[in-house]
Order: sequence, then structure tokens, then C-alpha cells
Amino acid sequence: MCSAARTFPDGFLWGSATASYQIEGAYDEDGRTFSIWDTYSRTPGRVLNGDTGDVADDHYHRWSEDVGHIKNLGLHAYRFSLAWPRIQPGGSGAFNPRGIVFYSRLVDALLQSGVQPVATLYHWDLPQELEDAGGWANRDTALRFADFAAHVAGQLGDRISVWTTLNEPWCSAFLGYASGVHAPGRTDPAAALAAAHHLNLGHGLAGRAIRSVLGEQAQVSVTLNLHVTRPDDPDSAADRDVIRQLDAVGNRVFLGPMLDGAYPQDLLEDTASVTDWSFVKDGDEATIAVPLSVLGINYYSTSRARRHFGDSPREHADGHKESDVSPWVGADDIDFLTQPGPYTAMGWNIDPSGMTELLTDVGARYPDVPLMVTENGAAFYDRVSADGRVHDADRVSYLHRHIDAVGTAIDSGVDVRGYFLWSLLDNFEWAWGYDRRFGIIRVDFDTLERTWKDSAYWYAELIRANALPPVDRIPTHSAVGSTAG
Repeated sequence: MCSAARTFPDGFLWGSATASYQIEGAYDEDGRTFSIWDTYSRTPGRVLNGDTGDVADDHYHRWSEDVGHIKNLGLHAYRFSLAWPRIQPGGSGAFNPRGIVFYSRLVDALLQSGVQPVATLYHWDLPQELEDAGGWANRDTALRFADFAAHVAGQLGDRISVWTTLNEPWCSAFLGYASGVHAPGRTDPAAALAAAHHLNLGHGLAGRAIRSVLGEQAQVSVTLNLHVTRPDDPDSAADRDVIRQLDAVGNRVFLGPMLDGAYPQDLLEDTASVTDWSFVKDGDEATIAVPLSVLGINYYSTSRARRHFGDSPREHADGHKESDVSPWVGADDIDFLTQPGPYTAMGWNIDPSGMTELLTDVGARYPDVPLMVTENGAAFYDRVSADGRVHDADRVSYLHRHIDAVGTAIDSGVDVRGYFLWSLLDNFEWAWGYDRRFGIIRVDFDTLERTWKDSAYWYAELIRANALPPVDRIPTHSAVGSTAG
């Protein structure tokens, strides 16, 4: 099918996504306490320019304006996350009614605008007190997470279209506890593997808690950033084994227990020198394997790797790691190689074929599990032009090519139900602070004014037509309706 004429199935869900710490601000208002990202961003040298999420996009006070943008874009669904320390300060004990009221009002406004709320229970802002007690490396955190899930399900009930337990647990475990480039900033490989398991366990416990409150009809999901890594030499047995090894610690460490009901044996063997996996208790894997209504997949780029032998010079792909400590626990003898460009502002290569490859691979592994692209997008160094517009042609091209790649997967028979663009707004981009902009709506971080970029107009046209517009068809203001400021 010609991509310029590509249409999508009836009922295909078009959305966009954000995360609480990245947009909300109001870090100390209405009973909210510190998360690990409040602490981490205040630690000198951790975040570019010393930025924090104290104000971010001030979504906590401007949520009604932002719902107006969501409505005017024509989004079918909006994926947002719930700030655990806003709803349950400290992560255990009493819940804060002022915290849940904020999300209840947001959900009601979305529903009144005809937008399905998709709630993520954990997008990385763990209450600091739980980290002080061991964080995700401590089994008790998974139990506390289940309590949190049950409470929120009881408060927001069936107003939520899909309940997503975790966002990108690979980042939480391995960037947070192995390489230390994300909060809480630890560099302990054994703790990272324990964290991966307890995140898995928390997912299973939370999914079951939601259904115990709302019934078996509750839609439960999880979002994984699965890796597309290719061998440097496909004919090399050593390089092919590298891909197996990275698939185990990057993908199957979550897919295995969540969808197959067990950790893969090769993962346990590859990491035996790091841990004995004694933190996995009888019954854990069965608990983790809560039936999924849909599997969320985040995709941005690909990587290329090979086996490193002996004293040969190490090669390292710029932008792959953000620290001298690798997040790839149990994979110390692997070189990551520079990918061909072009690149985004993150230094990530642009390769839409990886999107098709990933969806097709997961669809073949788990044909009975519907898929949803829950994040995809690109950071570029946007500029406001003399006409007051942001002409982000690079982002429009990126989105066009990747959404087309989703369509290619659908054409091949993969059950993909929707696409959520990352991100609705420019925001606090974790260790990069405010230097990297992913939004289709520009935020002036001095005035907090919102401005639609060309990509927002283009995406609104795509949603309206349920078809892929050409990259050079940027609708006018009047063609898509009011931009709500």
C-alpha cells in the first residue's frame, strides 16, 4: 500500500501520552511529598543544567487548558500517569484525598471531552521513603504498590479505560539501579536484577488488585520498552549469541514471567555470577502472569552489537549509554556499535523498520495478546519562526515514517489496536532536563505558554481522516479547529 494513501482500521485508537513528574510541577503542594526524581534532580551533576521538575509544565494548575488541547487535537485517548507520592505520601499508610481529587477532575474532564483516560500507575516517581527502605530492590515495595493500585482503582473505578501497571520497567530497574543514570542513581547490578523481579511482581499484584476491586472485566496492561538489537555480523555465531543474551536481559526478563509464566533459563544462567535469583519465591511467577488485555510497546530506535574478544579495542556507540557503567547486567563482553544516521536530538538513530520488526516479532511470539504502541516520537531542537509557528518538519517526517511502519505491521496480520504519540507537551526530559523537546505542543518554560507545532496540526489531520497525510500537508488553524490558546 502506498504510505500516502494509508488508512487504518475502524476503531483504531489515536492518542498521546505524558508522565506525572515530567509535566505536573506543584512538587510540594496539597500534601505531595518527595519522589526519587525530586531527590535525584537535586543531586549536583545528575541532571543537565541542574533542572528539576518542580514546575515543569505546571500541568497541576493548567490541566483544564491542557484538556482543551487534547480535545481540539481530536485525541481518542490520553495516557497519563498517577504520581504515587501525591496520592499516598511516603508510599504507605494513609492516602491523601487532595491527590486523588486532582486526577478525578482530570478524568471527568477527559470523559466529558469524549477522550478515553488511560492511566499508568507507575511512571518512575517512587516515593522517596520507599527508596530509603530499599526501593524496588526490596520485595516490600511490590506489596505497597499493590495497595496503591487497589486504592486508586476504588477511587477512579470504571472511569479509566485501560489500567497500565508499569511504564518501561527496564529503565526503572537497569537505568535506576545498574547504570545509575536515572533515579535513584544506584550502580548495583544485583540490586538491578532484584528490582526487575520486584517490578514484575508489583505488576502482577497490582493487576490482580485492580481486578479484585473492579471485576475481571477491568482492562489491565503494562508498557515495555522492548529493544531491537541487531548483530554486527549476522553470519557470526558469536554475534547472534550476543543478540540472544541482550534479548534475555532487555526483553524476556519481563516478557517471560509476564506472558510465559517463567523467567527464561538462559537469563538465569547468563546472570548467575551476579545473583542467585533467590529473591524469586515460590508462586511469584504465577502471580506475575496476570492476563493482559493489551500489551503496550514503546519504540524509538534500534541498536547494533557484537561480541567483544580479549584485548581488542572497545567500541562504543555514542548516545547508547549515558554513563561509564553499563545497564546491561551480565553483558560485559558486548560492544554496542554506532548506528547509521540520521539521528534525533537524543542521538538515537531513526529507523522505522525497527518498529515493524518489533511489532511483528512480538505479535508472532504472542499472537493472542493485542498490542498498542504506547510511546513513539522524537526530540529535535525546535525553533520558533518569525511567523510564530514551530515548523518541525523533522518530527513530522519521523512520525509519518513510524506510523506508516505500524501500518505495515498491521498489513502483515499483527493485532495492533492503537498508537500513542510521545509526547503531548515539551516537558522535563529526565536526566536531560529541559534541553530535549519531544512535544507536539511547544511549552515556553519561562512563560508556560503552549503553542501547537506543525506536528500537532499534522497529527490532528491524521486523526480526523484516520489516514496518513503527506508530510507536506500541514493544515491551517481553521482546518483543525481552535487550539485552545
